[in-house]
Amino acid sequence: MIGLRRLLAGLAAGVIFGVGLSVSGMLDPVRVRGFLDVTGAWDPSLMFVLGGAVAVSALGYCLSRRLPRPVLADAFQIPTNRRIDAALVGGSAVFGIGWGLSGFCPGPAVAALSTGRLPVAVFVAAMLVGMAAHRFATAPGSRAAAGPTR
Repeated sequence: MIGLRRLLAGLAAGVIFGVGLSVSGMLDPVRVRGFLDVTGAWDPSLMFVLGGAVAVSALGYCLSRRLPRPVLADAFQIPTNRRIDAALVGGSAVFGIGWGLSGFCPGPAVAALSTGRLPVAVFVAAMLVGMAAHRFATAPGSRAAAGPTR
């Protein structure tokens, strides 16, 4: 029964997320590019979306510190790694470049599939191929997972 409750809670959270992205304009790549264009015709409106997301996340994090455990899980999954390494910096750079070129972030892109636009579908397909390539390249026993050779 807890599995069904988790599934329904995830579905509800996803619907709320998608509606919020749609209402905020995050599904429109033109608006996103306008936000990222800090040297041109900068559109600061998405800063409010970011601020709202940070506020809700901070509230949830503070709440998680006061609760003994989540309602639908055995424990909270709070990251413990605080190290900034090449993989984090490189991945962040690739993510930012992709976001800037396409105007899509992964979450909004998945939500934007509901628009039926071909560029959205192409972006999501490319994103999935990239995710699969990463999983393949970093799987245990792969050359990339083994690290550099001498």
